[in-house]
Amino acid sequence: MSRVRPVPGGRAVEVEPERVTGWIDRFAQRHGPVETHVSASDVVVTAEDGATATFATRGGTSLYEVVEKLTEPRRIGLVLVRLGGHSVGIAFGGRVEVSATDRKQVHGRIRAGGWSQQRFARRREGQARVALQAAADDVARVLVPRLGELDSVVLGGDWQALDVLRNDRRLSGVFLKAEDRVLDVPEPRRTVLDEAAERARCVEIVIQDTRATLGEPGRMDTGEGA
Repeated sequence: MSRVRPVPGGRAVEVEPERVTGWIDRFAQRHGPVETHVSASDVVVTAEDGATATFATRGGTSLYEVVEKLTEPRRIGLVLVRLGGHSVGIAFGGRVEVSATDRKQVHGRIRAGGWSQQRFARRREGQARVALQAAADDVARVLVPRLGELDSVVLGGDWQALDVLRNDRRLSGVFLKAEDRVLDVPEPRRTVLDEAAERARCVEIVIQDTRATLGEPGRMDTGEGA
């Protein structure tokens, strides 16, 4: 599962809350002295070479206060869906408290033409509907009754599968609490849900480099390992 994803103008990395301060120090070592601006919504770290690192806050007027708030345990809903499999749960402080995981058979695509291909396609579509309905039912059963307890919801898996769930009216409140990021996960299993619970508590930092940095062959600066 990747902890780095592309975003417009740069990329986003996942950093454990307690490591944010050290991450900024390493970012400064790579890009030069930094200035930190804390607003009501986010923190923007600007380096001497023009590179920036931005992440959302949950309160605080200084970097110390922001990080302190970010390390506070939260109760997070998790919805991981791929065609044929799903895992849904609630995690607190990175540990899953309640969950539901299931897998339905959905055949892959075939290239053969003619009537047999059409019949196979209809069968596959039917299997996909059953699988996604099962996923929606588990989200409705596990998360919807506990929405008031959740600080946020983190999604993961396949965008198209998640969009099908998004259109289920029962789940409107779940998606209203969903964060913008979508975790890149393999076929959802309970072990995948456990790892997603740990990743969900991470701070997502968006890095935007200077042209000089972007032009260096093979360089992918995440601020780590400097």
